[in-house]
Amino acid sequence: MQAFTTHKGLVLPLDRENVDTDLIIPKQFMKSVRRTGFGAHLFDELRYLDHGEPGMNAENRPQNPDFILNQARYQQASILLGRRNFGCGSSREHAPWALQQYGFKALIAPSYADIFSNNCLKNGLLPIVLPEPVIDQLFEAVTRTSGYALTVDLVQQQVLAPDAATWTFEIDAYSKEALLQGLDEIGQTLTHADEIRAFEARHFSRHPWLRTQGDR
Repeated sequence: MQAFTTHKGLVLPLDRENVDTDLIIPKQFMKSVRRTGFGAHLFDELRYLDHGEPGMNAENRPQNPDFILNQARYQQASILLGRRNFGCGSSREHAPWALQQYGFKALIAPSYADIFSNNCLKNGLLPIVLPEPVIDQLFEAVTRTSGYALTVDLVQQQVLAPDAATWTFEIDAYSKEALLQGLDEIGQTLTHADEIRAFEARHFSRHPWLRTQGDR
């Protein structure tokens, strides 16, 4: 996955509580086991006027002009501002995949569903928690100011506003280091490849009967 250090991006305000994973990426699109092609179907039920199915050409579908993702001022947004309990509902990695493949690098909300938050971190999408009064302040600023952008500094664990206001967020050390290095769990394991091979060699030298025919 791509490393995350700092990111400055246009903010999209999704003023809705309890956004569940089925709203983020409807269940019919989970038929695919590939990790690509989900961005076009992000918030599919809200984004389009017709019913979406896998394999449809999104460019030819009628868009809902009232949905914020389709509004011109929020095109190219890469930071999503949300309300409490974002990502609730069933567990599906497809939800952070869809958000990420659309172009979002970070989320800012007062709270997330635990499984969704963990899935985001494991896939390189940064879910930031800020206090609800700050979220209210940001919603007001974003809707009032066209082109409103924030800077997210993962190294310092800070969100910086255009007026120089700064807010600090928490993240566990393990997830922070993984994001900074751009390593998922497999990538982190492979950083110990030499140690793993050395252990295997010692193990099989002591217990040679455990080797399969293909190992010999």
